[in-house]
Amino acid sequence: MIQHFLQSQRTVFVIHLGMIFSWVLFLSIPSQAQSWSPPPPPPDEYDWIQLTSGEWLKGELKVLYRDKLEFDSDKLDLQTFDWEDVKHVRGHQRFSVRFQGPFTVNGVLEVTENKVFVTVGDDRREYDRHKLVAIAPGAPKEINYWSAKITFGLNVSKGNTDQVQYNSKWNIQRRTSASRFVFDYFGNFTSSDNVDTVDNQRVNTYYDWLRTRKYFFRVIFVEYYRDPFQNIQNRTTVGTGIGYSLIDTSKVTWDVTAGPAYQSTRFFSVEPGQNSSESTPALVAGTSYKNELTTWLDLIGQYRFNIVNKDSGSYTHHAIVTLETEITDLLDVDISVVWDRTQNPQPRTDGSVPEQDDFQTIFGIGMDF
Repeated sequence: MIQHFLQSQRTVFVIHLGMIFSWVLFLSIPSQAQSWSPPPPPPDEYDWIQLTSGEWLKGELKVLYRDKLEFDSDKLDLQTFDWEDVKHVRGHQRFSVRFQGPFTVNGVLEVTENKVFVTVGDDRREYDRHKLVAIAPGAPKEINYWSAKITFGLNVSKGNTDQVQYNSKWNIQRRTSASRFVFDYFGNFTSSDNVDTVDNQRVNTYYDWLRTRKYFFRVIFVEYYRDPFQNIQNRTTVGTGIGYSLIDTSKVTWDVTAGPAYQSTRFFSVEPGQNSSESTPALVAGTSYKNELTTWLDLIGQYRFNIVNKDSGSYTHHAIVTLETEITDLLDVDISVVWDRTQNPQPRTDGSVPEQDDFQTIFGIGMDF
C-alpha cells in the first residue's frame, strides 16, 4: 500500500517536472526570437539605410534636408523618409555633411542612433547626431542640387462675353547642405472682349546661408512687381536680412525673416506736379509656412510686408495661401488665394485712386521636377 502510494507520487512529480520544463522551454523561444537581428549589410557599391522598424534598404542617398531624407531604391524608386524614422545610415561614397556651427565635413558617412561618423582618409571623426543639419553627396552632378515646380491655370469663355484668364507660378530652388537659392515667379492675366482687365507680375528671389538648424542669413533678396491697374509700372526692392525657423519638423516648417531694403517705384501716371518715380529705404519682413496635412495634401502660406515712405505707399503686403493636392508623383492640383494691399496708392493723372486691396482665387495644375 505504501509502496503503491510512493510510486503514484513519483509519477505525479515527474509529470509536474516535465510540464515545468516544457513551459520554460516555450517561454524562452520568443525571447530568443526577439533578440535576433539581421547582420549589418556588406560594404559594396550601395548606400544603406535602416528604418526604426529594423528594415534595411539599399540604393542611393540623395539628400537630407529639413529632416527629410530622400533615398533612391532600385526596387522602390525615389522615396522620402522622415529623419526620425531613420535609425542607421551607411554610405559607400563621399558625402558633404553639414553640422551646426556652421561647418561642413566631407568624407565617408555612417550615422547611428546617437552619433555621426565621418571618415576623412584615415581619420574617423565623431559628432552628435542632434547637431546634424544636412547631408548631400560629396561630388554630385550640378543638376542634383536643383528642383522646380511649374503651375499653369487657364479659363476661356466664349459667347456674350469673350474672356481669357490665365496664370502661371514658378518655383525654382537650388539647395546644398550650406545654402539655398530660391526663384519665385507669379503672373496673372485676364482679357475681356480684347480689353485687359488684370495684368500683374511678381518675381521674388533670394539667397540664404544656413548658419545653424534654426538661424540663417538672407544674404540678398530681390523683388520685382508690376501692375498697371495699381498704377505701378515697375517696383524693385533689394535688401538683406536674417531668418529664424520657428518650427522645423518632418511635417511642419515655419520661417520668419526681416531686414532692411531699398525700394524704387515708377508709376504709370501721376497728378500734375508729382514725381513719376519714388525711392525710399524700407523695412521688409515676412514669413513662410508649410504643413503636410496628409500624405497627399499640403497647406502652404506666405506673407511679406514692406514699410516705406508715404509716396511709395506707406505699407504694402503680399499674402498667398495654397492648398496642394498630389495627384501623382509629377502632377498636383493647386488652389491659391492671393491678397495684395497698398495702404496709400499713388493717384493717377485724372485724380482717380486705385483700390487698396486686390484679391484673387487661382486654380492650376502643377508639375514637379
